Amino acid sequence: MGCDRNCGLIAGAVIGALMAVFGGILMPVGDMLIEKTVKKEAVLEEGTIAFKSWVKTGAEVYRQVWIFDVQNPEEVAVNSSKIKVKQRGPYTYRVRYLAKENITQDSETHTVSFLQPKGAIFEPSLSVGTESDTFTILNLAVAAVPHLYPSAFVQTIVNIFIKKSNSSMFQKRTLKELLWGYKDPFLSLVPYPITTTVGVFYPYHNTADGVYKVFNGKDDISKVAIIDTYKGKKRLSYWPSYCDMINGTDAASFPPFIEKTRVLQFFSSDVCRSFYAVFGAEINLKGIPVYRFILPSLAFASPLQNPDNHCFCTEKIISKNCTLYGVLDIGKCKDGKPVYISLPHFLHASPEITEPVEGLSPNEEEHSTYLDVEPITGFTLQFAKRLQINILVKPGKKIGALKGLKQNYMVPILWLNETGTIGDEKAEMFRNQVTGKINLLGLVEITLLSVGVVMFIVFTISYCACRSKRAN
Repeated sequence: MGCDRNCGLIAGAVIGALMAVFGGILMPVGDMLIEKTVKKEAVLEEGTIAFKSWVKTGAEVYRQVWIFDVQNPEEVAVNSSKIKVKQRGPYTYRVRYLAKENITQDSETHTVSFLQPKGAIFEPSLSVGTESDTFTILNLAVAAVPHLYPSAFVQTIVNIFIKKSNSSMFQKRTLKELLWGYKDPFLSLVPYPITTTVGVFYPYHNTADGVYKVFNGKDDISKVAIIDTYKGKKRLSYWPSYCDMINGTDAASFPPFIEKTRVLQFFSSDVCRSFYAVFGAEINLKGIPVYRFILPSLAFASPLQNPDNHCFCTEKIISKNCTLYGVLDIGKCKDGKPVYISLPHFLHASPEITEPVEGLSPNEEEHSTYLDVEPITGFTLQFAKRLQINILVKPGKKIGALKGLKQNYMVPILWLNETGTIGDEKAEMFRNQVTGKINLLGLVEITLLSVGVVMFIVFTISYCACRSKRAN
């Protein structure tokens, strides 16, 4: 009887040890299975989870717009007073709802090329007004003249058409006109062929962004979704350097197995430049653990603080020898027009830039940009892209509408908040197909290991106690 009991205790201890060993063996094997599955499903080719979400986003993406309505246009134009603005919004549009087109796989280079059609649908229920709401805003065409035509002689000629059209420094425009385009009366009088339609986002409707060519990850998953070329322009592989370069993905997804120390690079075509984001916090998004990466203030720093921004400082006088920070010149992207981008309400900008403008309230929580990325797959499940569009206005002695100005103005036109969050149905599918399986496998590994260790300890103690009792 004692022998049978000892044998049972020994067998139990052995079984426990084997379970612990099996659990320990299963852990790296499980990790390998997870890695293999993710690498397979993250490839951008027909039949994978990544490809289905990549062709057409599963999340509803909205672009909210706030307009800076100028309250004292005459005081500014005549006396060069501070510009008093009042933020009005949000006006909301649904965007990025169209599927990618002309998708072409290249098996030799392991890339896939495509066009991204553009469209915007106004959402009245998510807006404070209609597209017919009127604003007092900067006259975009007139304001650009001193920058585009610095010659006094040319300005004198151009001023003839400005006066004939009764154009001034400021104008009243509807939301629809400001965003999507209107026929400018001054430009319409110019007697040689030029584009006479002006708008912040013009042209947009019935156009497409691209052609993009990105790596599909078939041969190297660490390159999946990274842009190879954009409109024929080749990406540059070294880092960091963002001036006029194409680095990273389009931010919809990143190569999988993301660590907190990684710097995420992404290209934004609407401002013709690459940005980067750094880890900020761990977030739980609809039951899915994600990493929040944030756009740092250094992205808008002066070239003295961030040498990578040197090509966004295009002149020395207004920028005070490139020491001002918080705005970036994207004129090269906008046909030479004096367009500058910043964070909303000039968040993290130099005091000299904000001083001539009243009515701004920069707020880190409301005005910062972030990406919530699921670290195992690299999928972006939630994001908020927040940028402000500004126009640099210089005094123009030969331009009647601008001759009263005694200083340069960085005039805010609008700021936008483009957001997207994985839907409840997609989140449930993601939990079931990805995080659920990973968590289950991890639970099995830990359970086997834990139970095995406990069994081994319990049966070993019982065996020793039994031997000790028999010896007495």
